[in-house]
Amino acid sequence: MFEEVLQAWDGEEVVVRFDDASATWMFVCVHSTVLGPAAGGTRMKVYASPSDALRDGLRLSTAMTSKMAMAGVPLGGGKAVLAVPEIPVGDARRTMMLRYGELVESLHGTYWTACDMNTASSDMDVIAERTSKVFGRTEAAGGSGTSAPATAVGVFHGLRAAVARAFGSDDLTGRTVAVQGVGAVGGPLARALADAGARPILADVDDVRAKELADELGCDHVPADEIVDVRCDVFSPCATGAVLSEATIPRLRCRVVAGAANNQLAEPEDAERLAQRGILYAPDYVVNAGGVIHLVGFELLGEDRERVDERLRGIAETLTEVFEKADADGLSAAAAADAIVEQRLTGRSH
Repeated sequence: MFEEVLQAWDGEEVVVRFDDASATWMFVCVHSTVLGPAAGGTRMKVYASPSDALRDGLRLSTAMTSKMAMAGVPLGGGKAVLAVPEIPVGDARRTMMLRYGELVESLHGTYWTACDMNTASSDMDVIAERTSKVFGRTEAAGGSGTSAPATAVGVFHGLRAAVARAFGSDDLTGRTVAVQGVGAVGGPLARALADAGARPILADVDDVRAKELADELGCDHVPADEIVDVRCDVFSPCATGAVLSEATIPRLRCRVVAGAANNQLAEPEDAERLAQRGILYAPDYVVNAGGVIHLVGFELLGEDRERVDERLRGIAETLTEVFEKADADGLSAAAAADAIVEQRLTGRSH
């Protein structure tokens, strides 16, 4: 049932295990080890089918290769997906995570894991009981904790660079930013935007969460299914992927798209659709690399806070490089970013 999904992928290897005790399909997808061991988060989710879970893992691992290359860290791209019948809790969750940790350990350093959707630093602590190839353990367990705030900081710097490109100044005063998803990353981003003088407009599938944050910040919120249609300067997708599609792009009423969500484009052609509408797209894997910079900087490279903060600010410079290449070569920003990634992976310039 996996043949068609795998044939369309250009990665290195996939490890598949069915964990009978929890009825969970475990997929570890290693896209590239060219720049170093593959690394990426572990996503736990209920999927319609195991094939859907594998497809998600492959797509995310490919994006991680690009993210690592653009972040300038010595790692390749990988991702793990735990396709569960329901999100486990308590002892069932712990024992499954221990068995998953054994799977990661069996790969002998080819893949390093971290948090992702529905997994947390506390899960990484459990996984670390079986393998050392873990980023993002709690600080009490010797890790650097959650990377979500650093992701938000990186997105903030990238968003400002995109605003500067589109409007001639990175001053966010009075700029309207429609934030789709106000969870672990979108929430801190909305606060940073408000502190910088921007006017966030918030939406979340949890409408109560969006309303509470909007009340705190003194800004507007709209139902989740209306945020794409909001007139704004910047649309900032910070929830699930594939939000930019042939169906939604015509609805956008913004000048810039810059957000934290992974794999925002439903298909590669959507980058051209955005460009044709005159919308400046900040490639997601450039803008949302702050979490990687945090984890790798503190836990692998031994960098201090000053150096990590410098790297986070550097996301703006990297994004500006992408925009400049796009203009010089007549490319969309997404195509320009992909070309820079290929150059870093192969050493060939374009």
